[in-house]
Amino acid sequence: MKQQCLSQRLTYDRAIPIETLVSLIGDKAQTNTQHYGKRPYGVGLLVAGVDDSGPHVFEFQPSGLTQEMLACAIGARSQMARTYLEKNLDKFPDCGREELIRHGLRALKETLVQDKELTVENTSVGVVGPKVPGKRALEPFKVHDGAEVKEWINSIAEDNEAGGEGMQVDE
Repeated sequence: MKQQCLSQRLTYDRAIPIETLVSLIGDKAQTNTQHYGKRPYGVGLLVAGVDDSGPHVFEFQPSGLTQEMLACAIGARSQMARTYLEKNLDKFPDCGREELIRHGLRALKETLVQDKELTVENTSVGVVGPKVPGKRALEPFKVHDGAEVKEWINSIAEDNEAGGEGMQVDE
């Protein structure tokens, strides 16, 4: 991906659209499924980014299939996260960055086994997007972990205790 982005920048002096980038990587992965002796990729990815047309999330499957998603989760126990995201999808356009992060953490919390909790040791948050709403300038990708995520984790725990938009456990 990095090589494709650099090539696009050097050749055309502009950033590559996210859809084009994911499609190129998908084509490369798909080729491996067609040739004898080549091993298919064994990992799925969620690729998120912002380009001139706005924010995007793409699901990349090991077979080379790529598709744009509105909200998505992959991996073990991801169905519960997808269910949470689908239930709350209509709220996302009106949310600010902080509330979107909290929604992401709530969806992640849905995937945990019953005796596990989100903590600063097992949670990281990656953020990319515009610096100022309505502007094209992008903030660089930043990973928040450790003490930086503590406030977000505490806020969703408080939501649960207050009976807000938190998770409901069926007994």
